[in-house]
Amino acid sequence: MLNVSLDSSVGIATLEPEGELTASDFSAAADVIDPFLEKMGELKGIIIYTKSFPSWHSFSSLVAHLKFIREHHKKVTRVAFVTDSPIGNIAEHVTSHFVSAEIKSFEFCDLASGKKWILGETKQ
Repeated sequence: MLNVSLDSSVGIATLEPEGELTASDFSAAADVIDPFLEKMGELKGIIIYTKSFPSWHSFSSLVAHLKFIREHHKKVTRVAFVTDSPIGNIAEHVTSHFVSAEIKSFEFCDLASGKKWILGETKQ
């Protein structure tokens, strides 16, 4: 499951994955995010907020995830990985080569710092 919340007042979407991710999770995320993008043109950021990273339910779920990234990464300024998983640090260094958004990782207990960074309220 992928819980998605959008704070339209500041342009931040928070994605909270739980359990195995399915293709329909990414469709549901797009259903929340896309209307905002159509109206505003971009998101200031996306927060991936999870203690540890789940797996994908199937190969088609992974493909749906990659398609979601491809369709949205140019419309997002920053992505904050807020997690205790080592994948957050790996993502910060590896995914920056594939997406246009700036990426930074934060400890799971530090959600507020991730939001402040996206909003430009802290030093980089």
